[in-house]
Amino acid sequence: MPGGNDATDTRTDEQLLHAHLAGDPHAFSDLINRHLEYLWSVALRTSQNPEDAADALQDALFAAHRTAQDFRADAKVTSWLHRIVVNAGLDRIRRNRVRKTVPLPEWDVAAIADTTDGIAAVDLSVSIGRALHVLPEGQRAAIVAVDIEGYTVAEAATILGVAEGTIKSRCARGRLRLAQVLGHLRDG
Repeated sequence: MPGGNDATDTRTDEQLLHAHLAGDPHAFSDLINRHLEYLWSVALRTSQNPEDAADALQDALFAAHRTAQDFRADAKVTSWLHRIVVNAGLDRIRRNRVRKTVPLPEWDVAAIADTTDGIAAVDLSVSIGRALHVLPEGQRAAIVAVDIEGYTVAEAATILGVAEGTIKSRCARGRLRLAQVLGHLRDG
């Protein structure tokens, strides 16, 4: 809940905002510090992960600082800040949707395994299978659906019953983890 975390400044939120507009160099930071915990929780609830929430909150605070003169006194300052944080979080989600996923590195299996030796091919297959089991269940399911079975992100989202953004995120994280786990195959 919004609340007065800043015990040193007894001015109201509206007074702090007006002081900021009048040139008080500390008023805006006092206002934000007073409500930072609440604004962070709004950003976390709106965004898909803590990294996006941090970026969204930063974007929102810059926007609030830039557009403070547009604040209309018909709403509470916390409501105005809340709306800016939510909009920044939604903008970040929209931007993430158009981001391309990180492709799983292509390995030249012929160069890695001795194709004349069937045991090496089986070993490689077992290594990849074991690596998949290192992944959390959600990431493994997304990787198998998209990268192994060839479903589109939208199809995988429907099959797994999650949002498309979740599939993209799980695939990206899973691919990075697989690249780490299977990295020794590239060095050989």
